Amino acid sequence: MLTLSNGYMRIKRFQVHVFLVIIKRFFLRLVIVPLIFILPVLFSLKAQSQVIDRTEGLATFNADSLAKHIAVLSSDEFEGRKPFTRAETKTINYLQQQFAGLGLQPGNGKSYFQDVPMVNITTTADPEMQVKTPAQTFTLKGYDDYVLFTDKADETITVTNSEVVFAGYGVVAPEHNWNDYAGLDVKDKIVLVLVNDPGFNSGDTTLFKGKTMTYYGRWTYKFEEAARQGAKGCLIIHTTKAASYPFAVVQNSWNSSRLHLDNRGKNVKYSDVIGWVSSATGIRLLTAAGYDSTLLAKADKPGFKPVPLGISLSTNLHVTATYNKSHNVIAKITGTKRPGETIIYTAHWDHLGFGKPDETGDSIYNGALDNASATAGLLELGRVFKSLKTKPERTILFLSVTAEEQGLWGSAYYAQNPLYPAATTVANINMDGLNRFEMTKDVVVVGAGQSELEDYLKQAAEAQGRYITFETRPEAGSYFRSDHFNFAKAGIPALYATTGIDVVGKGKWYGQSLQEEYNIKHYHRPSDEFDAKTWTLKGAIADLKLLFEVGKRLSFESNMPQWKQGSEFKAIREKQ
Repeated sequence: MLTLSNGYMRIKRFQVHVFLVIIKRFFLRLVIVPLIFILPVLFSLKAQSQVIDRTEGLATFNADSLAKHIAVLSSDEFEGRKPFTRAETKTINYLQQQFAGLGLQPGNGKSYFQDVPMVNITTTADPEMQVKTPAQTFTLKGYDDYVLFTDKADETITVTNSEVVFAGYGVVAPEHNWNDYAGLDVKDKIVLVLVNDPGFNSGDTTLFKGKTMTYYGRWTYKFEEAARQGAKGCLIIHTTKAASYPFAVVQNSWNSSRLHLDNRGKNVKYSDVIGWVSSATGIRLLTAAGYDSTLLAKADKPGFKPVPLGISLSTNLHVTATYNKSHNVIAKITGTKRPGETIIYTAHWDHLGFGKPDETGDSIYNGALDNASATAGLLELGRVFKSLKTKPERTILFLSVTAEEQGLWGSAYYAQNPLYPAATTVANINMDGLNRFEMTKDVVVVGAGQSELEDYLKQAAEAQGRYITFETRPEAGSYFRSDHFNFAKAGIPALYATTGIDVVGKGKWYGQSLQEEYNIKHYHRPSDEFDAKTWTLKGAIADLKLLFEVGKRLSFESNMPQWKQGSEFKAIREKQ
């Protein structure tokens, strides 16, 4: 039986217990509830620190590591790394071994290789071409007046009295409201067109991009468009100013062999005959048709209509075709969170092999700068990315492509036959020749205003205390002359940055003189060799760090960089 005192004491203990429970819950709420909000912030800050920690990996870059690979790839043992030779086998096997040794995974299933079926087309053109007008017949001389070739593998190609139509610039550009083929049937006809864009010759900055060449100004586009339109042939009127190189460069293609992708069994259209005529020959053809150079100026104006010239051409081409396979080499680091989204670094492994001996008797075109340097750069980037403690969230691909020197064919094949979908490929970062010498304050972006990757590079450069500049001759169309271009054609934002001239401590004049010396004395010559005594590679390492930072930042982001307004590739991406 409870006494009053015992009951009271139990009541008091109960009250104390309740009080302690209340106090405990109060303090738990005081501590736990804020933690519910604080912990995600802490984890977020931790995740954010992984993204913005730009220093991780930078100290890992090593000039000696880079130099070792350049020395091997550009050695005489590798015989100039020409596709379809034993030098290709040595080169791709070396790259496979190095990628595997770094711990990078095969990029094509269980293989580090992607077969690139190709055809070597050797064209032998007749030495003359007959021109027939209502009033006269005369002949043009091959090599001197024109250069012809073909992308077809037919043994004989015959051109017999094929009508010639002047089709302006041979451009169909809906975004510029321009169509030189409007209302024109060119079946069995040869179109005569101008090189570059309407804005170049007219000086009108409102036409296309003014003097900055777009893809529509490239000779490759003009041949492709003529084929799409069903033309039998396409001849481009050459001028040194508009093409950015003399007619002698075109003449190098006379009766030579050209590598091309093997498109047998595919619905790929080619014109029978493609080529160039000299500026003087172009005017001669117009004069024979009763026109003069004023007709060319009319092509610069919106609303230009193609003009049948009333003349015809006749000649023949004889073709030898050899089919074979070359190879791209590809390795990867799989992303930790978004492995299906890819960032592709590219550099071409090929060069020119054996060629005409120079004044010293050397006939091996080693291609140390072009492009053993950037191929070695791929290996160095792979080594540094693999060393990161904070692993990339997106997949990083390291793609060394074949046949760049023959027409960007390795990258073209990958873009047409991607191992990873174009729609989920975040960006392409291309390298073609690294800085052999001292670091420069500037880095040159080729293709100003094309994509947001330019802004990524700008921010990375500023973090290094450097700045970006742009190519000084955009009318030359350099953006369309390296492997990144094929990724751009597939809608993938592509960045091509190259060596600056503002050398630290020595200035722009010194850097410009170095580039001019290389272009004059060493470009595509046997003397493009590695020199361990003079190649400091400090500039190469600094530039690799920039490209590494751009790719690293992209690898942790969830957004996709975009093409900028006015880019001819923007519409392609938006359709994906």
